[in-house]
Amino acid sequence: MKVLILSTFEHTGGAAIAANRLLNALNHNGVSATMLCRKNISRGPKALRKQSWSSIFERLTIWIAKGFSAKDLWTTDPALFGQDITATREFMEADIIHLHWINQGFLSLDTIRKITESGKRIVWTMHDEWPLESVWHYTEGVMPGAPFDKRVFAKKQDILARKNITFVTCSEWLARIARQKPLGKGQEIISIPNPIDTLLFRPATDRMKEREAFGLPKDKKIVLFVSQNVNDERKGIRYLDKAQQLLGDGIVTIAPGRDIPYISGAENMARLYACADAFVTPSLQDNLPNTVMEAMACGTPCVGFNVGGIPEMIDHKVNGYVAEYRNAADLAEGIRYVLCENNAESLGKAAREKVESCYSERSVAKKYINIYNRHA
Repeated sequence: MKVLILSTFEHTGGAAIAANRLLNALNHNGVSATMLCRKNISRGPKALRKQSWSSIFERLTIWIAKGFSAKDLWTTDPALFGQDITATREFMEADIIHLHWINQGFLSLDTIRKITESGKRIVWTMHDEWPLESVWHYTEGVMPGAPFDKRVFAKKQDILARKNITFVTCSEWLARIARQKPLGKGQEIISIPNPIDTLLFRPATDRMKEREAFGLPKDKKIVLFVSQNVNDERKGIRYLDKAQQLLGDGIVTIAPGRDIPYISGAENMARLYACADAFVTPSLQDNLPNTVMEAMACGTPCVGFNVGGIPEMIDHKVNGYVAEYRNAADLAEGIRYVLCENNAESLGKAAREKVESCYSERSVAKKYINIYNRHA
């Protein structure tokens, strides 16, 4: 069985990281899997490794359609432009075509149509609402009438009429949303979490030694926050800052990219997670955050709001704390709870056990292989 994974990026962003981890998980469990990206330097034909102008053309088209306004320029994708990957050797040899996040000039709707008409078996992992929406990635709080909204909806409706795609959401939360959408009616929608390498992300043998390596204080409780863009409003760092004001002097919040330099490399990130006393995700909108999974795998208890797929990962007062949505005081209370000496060790152990049982490469790969075989 040959599986072709399609992802706009190879390493940039949570969806790309999840796609890459699934690629590794499948290959480690007897599946021949490869991946094509819009731009990368290590995989795919040379023509697809070059910087794609299709993304620039698409943003320019949206900007003009919006009356030269940059507002919401990156929150919608009409998929007008893209690359035709159906003529590549990788596509022609594949038995299963597995789409992930394929926006920003990688696959156009015309290419997606060609994929559905190819006769190949198709699985599409949803990292947001876009596959079953019109142009929006997330619809909460958006205003109707976005450029190309109706046109894209009609085109997707026609493409999805074949009902030959198995949609996979990373969380039950997103699955419920997907099933309620007009484009989701009658489609096969199931939920499978993202995988993680539990050998790479693991508890530290010497937490204080790791702190010394990062230049972090040994005499304080460290609360870690990680985001590709710490200033993204959806990531909710202002609620963490408010919570920090309610905590004592013995607790310090660390956010790479703001309080310390960004940390590159999965191995270094695993070491950083493992030397923290707690991990906090104050996200206001999220699917199944890789950061929470990574922290839990390192035996670090997590605190997050009751939103999206977060409460599916954090079991309240079992391996972390689920705080009331947008409540900074409860977020602070959750931090105090997981840092309590009586709770810390058992919470960290339970977090690691949750990851090993639910998110390990073997566990997740087996679920996807069952889907592939079912469509064989």
